[in-house]
Amino acid sequence: MDTVDVAPGYCRNYLLPKGLAIVASARSLKQVEHNKKMVEARLAKERRKALELKQKLEEISCKVAREAGEGDKLFGSVTNRDIAVALAEEGFSIDHRQISLESPIKHLGIFYANVKLAPDVVAKVKVWVVAK
Repeated sequence: MDTVDVAPGYCRNYLLPKGLAIVASARSLKQVEHNKKMVEARLAKERRKALELKQKLEEISCKVAREAGEGDKLFGSVTNRDIAVALAEEGFSIDHRQISLESPIKHLGIFYANVKLAPDVVAKVKVWVVAK
């Protein structure tokens, strides 16, 4: 947040009605500082929770069963939605949009998926793709 001087008409007619600015008074500056501290505390709490979840996720491995043909090639592929369902079976509520794969999984084997839990916290989950 910056404190800047603007023309009175610009402030009164544009910035204030659109909620893009507030008048810089001692009270409003204290309120802004308080809001910043609250946001920082909330983000720190979310980061701690994400780190705990990361540790739990990296300790487990999920299993996805698929029909396979010759050469262990799958009929279809395993996607982030399938991994989210497998994690739900393990007891973790992860949205499929948080899971990223380097490429779609099209063979049987062991793979790793990245789960973005916070802006700077990413867990690697082991995924076993087995034949039905």
